[in-house]
Amino acid sequence: MDTDQQQTKAYIDAEADTDSGDDNLEQLILQESIVSAAGLNSEQVLIGIKGDPSLRESAPLRKRYDSKVDSLFDKLEPNLEDIMLNRGIYRIFVGFNSGEIRTNSVFDPLRQEIHDAEKIADTEYINRHFPQIEYDDKIALMRELYATLRASEHYRKIPSYWQNILNRRSEHWRPLEPDNIPKILSTVNKLRGIEEYYLRNITVCIVQGIVRMQFNCDGTQIIDAHNFKSFLEENL
Repeated sequence: MDTDQQQTKAYIDAEADTDSGDDNLEQLILQESIVSAAGLNSEQVLIGIKGDPSLRESAPLRKRYDSKVDSLFDKLEPNLEDIMLNRGIYRIFVGFNSGEIRTNSVFDPLRQEIHDAEKIADTEYINRHFPQIEYDDKIALMRELYATLRASEHYRKIPSYWQNILNRRSEHWRPLEPDNIPKILSTVNKLRGIEEYYLRNITVCIVQGIVRMQFNCDGTQIIDAHNFKSFLEENL
């Protein structure tokens, strides 16, 4: 083998080693995430995370008191559905203890807004703060935002294994189907009404297709939103 052939072989071997290393890193990153930016994988329906042991042990002894979110929820529920289905919001957080509702919008995707639950119960407030957009148009806008990100010169500077991960996420992304949103929100009162281990807050995300719930025992449950209602029917 002459010198040129040796150099070519060495280059090919080095490239193969790099590709192999990148593949290993990709797999490690995907395995290490509790929930990736793409959501839960196909084998996962539920992830449970234990919280503070002292809170778990004393949970049955602590009486639940109705919050203002409880008293307002009949008015809140249709408005929460509205901002998720007909406006720019892609993630909501409802805090029963704090009385706060956090929202993330496709029109300003890097920021989170915090609203008082009483305000979200007001239809005029909804009209002022949340511009309307059709659900399909909102999904299309999300895809445009990701496409713009991938076209950025800064995006091309991140390691290739991360580009591979993000590109696959974009290609295989499946947003939450709109009919799942009312199914999820209509179940919140049942979770809030559990006697000993009741719901403290809930997050619903269209992009990742997950429902994240925290309970008074300080535990967190993360459920695949596509199967949320059927999962609860089988387990409650």
